[in-house]
Amino acid sequence: MAGHSQFKNIMHRKGAKDAKRAKLFTKLAREITVAAKLGLPDPAYNARLRSAIADAKAESVPRENIERAIKKASGADQENYEEARYECRGPGNVALIVEALTNNRNRTASELRTILGKNGGSLGETNSVAYAFQRVGQIHYKPEAGSEDKVMEAAIEAGADDVQSGEGGHDIFCAPDSLHAVQKAIEAVLGEAETARLEWKTTMTTNVSAEDAETLMNLLSALDDNDDVQRVAANYEMSDEVMAKLGG
Repeated sequence: MAGHSQFKNIMHRKGAKDAKRAKLFTKLAREITVAAKLGLPDPAYNARLRSAIADAKAESVPRENIERAIKKASGADQENYEEARYECRGPGNVALIVEALTNNRNRTASELRTILGKNGGSLGETNSVAYAFQRVGQIHYKPEAGSEDKVMEAAIEAGADDVQSGEGGHDIFCAPDSLHAVQKAIEAVLGEAETARLEWKTTMTTNVSAEDAETLMNLLSALDDNDDVQRVAANYEMSDEVMAKLGG
């Protein structure tokens, strides 16, 4: 197992999810508001908004919070948030892509430099690590959605490019501009997906030693705590032994 899912598994075992719930709800609401503002406020005609709502539902964000975030997009006093992407290096030369929504790029960049500097990382130039990732559409289903064969068959029929199934569920990958069409076709067979969004999929991984693993987890946790950071993709790989030490 590599990257983001490893980090989430470790953090969940440490009980961090509940402690950060309010911050997570705020980030999810911000994404909904920005998505509604950039497109139509109706998820049926706004793929990004539909995806943001699915992410919020997956984290049990109350319906009233979601509706409030959509309505907020039409408010005259709404702050102008813009998307920003930062390419970074972490401990063990791990490649990181940090996606943020910010109303002050200088502040966000400064905060990220501080976080990275304190946790064995550095901020890189544009396209300095992008080669280690591929932009894809990713549709996620829980394990109970169906057997590996059933999900694979549905994905092939829908025109997906790849499927990865494991303990955490099923991840279906497709071209970015095919996400909506593939999602719609698969949901006709498997039901509503837990999440469907654009992601950075690793094309090459970096094995992390036990010496670097804890520092890397601290870095990912600190990035996750930052108010502007929405999502982090990382290309690290960890052995079961290293993961067991971190989760202990």
